[in-house]
Amino acid sequence: MEATVLRKHTLVEELSDRLAGEIRSGGLAMNGLLPSERHLAERFGVSRPVVREATKRLELQGLVEVRQGIGIRVTDRLHAPMTSAARLLLPEEGERLRQALEVRAILEPEIARRAAERAGPADRERLQVLHHDLESAADLAAAMEVDLAFHREIARVSGNEIFGLMLDSIADLGRESRRATMSEAGVGRAVKQHAAVLGAILAGDANAAEKAMRVHIESAVSDLLAHGGKEKGK
Repeated sequence: MEATVLRKHTLVEELSDRLAGEIRSGGLAMNGLLPSERHLAERFGVSRPVVREATKRLELQGLVEVRQGIGIRVTDRLHAPMTSAARLLLPEEGERLRQALEVRAILEPEIARRAAERAGPADRERLQVLHHDLESAADLAAAMEVDLAFHREIARVSGNEIFGLMLDSIADLGRESRRATMSEAGVGRAVKQHAAVLGAILAGDANAAEKAMRVHIESAVSDLLAHGGKEKGK
């Protein structure tokens, strides 16, 4: 009995690893969907229950989403478990957002420094495009998404995948804080502060990039605290 269970778990782990590898390489999904459970079982030579357990594991990891009537959709939200844990540990939204910004205040200045040191021509061009998108954002919702994309791109340019994963893990929390702060302070100041960060990265000035990003995040912390005070005073 125990040997059978061990073997099943080993198969699930092996299949999870193989599926994850093929999903990440882009060789398995079509139009964002994986083949059917039956097809996967035939392809990998395992039973359908093993496929089911393996895809459940990948869903918990944030790599796929299993939806009844639709199938197994690739989501690539590897940060999702940490985001969910943050909501469970910190159910009070204001405190959760404050702590998320505190993490960003520690991480993002160093990320910006490394991005300034490592950015290539294509990276600089992509950052400029994102900055232009923020300047021309049609509304607050669009501005929030571009703001997130700009910070995520800087993390990618830094060359450290763990930085990107850590920022993505608080991305949903970031949306909440941006909704609170950008609606209060407006998009104009975010554009100005992004421009300072961008200019330093384009110039390859690591010290200036770190300083500009620190100013940007610290102003977001101040806005969030002020916003919270107004909410309590209502």
